[in-house]
Amino acid sequence: MLQPLVAVSTDVKQFENYTWHAAPQQYVEAALSGAGVLPVLVPSFGDRLDLDELLSAVDGVMLTGSKSNVHPSLYGKEATERDGPYDEARDATTLPLIRKAVERGVPLLAICRGIQEMNVALGGSLASEIQERPGSLDHRAPVSENQDERFAIHQTVSIKPGSCLAGVFGAGDIKVNSVHRQAVDRLGPKLQVEAVAEDGTVEAVSVRDARAFAVGVQWHPEYWVKSDSVSQRIFKAFGDAVRAHAAARTATRTAAE
Repeated sequence: MLQPLVAVSTDVKQFENYTWHAAPQQYVEAALSGAGVLPVLVPSFGDRLDLDELLSAVDGVMLTGSKSNVHPSLYGKEATERDGPYDEARDATTLPLIRKAVERGVPLLAICRGIQEMNVALGGSLASEIQERPGSLDHRAPVSENQDERFAIHQTVSIKPGSCLAGVFGAGDIKVNSVHRQAVDRLGPKLQVEAVAEDGTVEAVSVRDARAFAVGVQWHPEYWVKSDSVSQRIFKAFGDAVRAHAAARTATRTAAE
């Protein structure tokens, strides 16, 4: 089976007396087993990377979740310690990568921090500590040492009729494991809402008139991709889009020979 390359974002971490550029296993495992693609970790070196060359070599981009948040200065707000932690090296890499992927029609799947990066990259802003807003649900993970409890599927989100994700799930309600304390505030002008939580919080977006699959979700489909049909379907849709992009590029090269 064709296993095209997909660029995967990385966090910059300090441990064992080294600086690491890393991604959690759940994401790379989901890319491999759920989407059927070969994940390639992209170091967060910002403008030192030739992103055009990268996007000429891969057929998709996946942005992972993270404990860090997009730096507020990137959407016109003052940074506070409460809104952290931050990873400015990742911001400097993922935001231009998102813009170039959308421009070039490279399939994009953005998860958790990824949807927030996607919104900021395309002109939107973020709201912090949304559990404190009047009428808002508490979207944070429960306090637990058990990761299965923290990422339990418990929240209902409603898929917008006629949306990209309606083609994946059908319109209506699905159950997801949304875990976050920040969310989309002002929606980027190039984006449209795909799904909302019961309190109106934006839970998924897509790029308007996108040349390829370009979706961000606030929940964590990577965690239960082997056992949950909703999680499986979004990775399959992404993988199918990546393979279609790879096939189109192959056909173009063949025609040119």
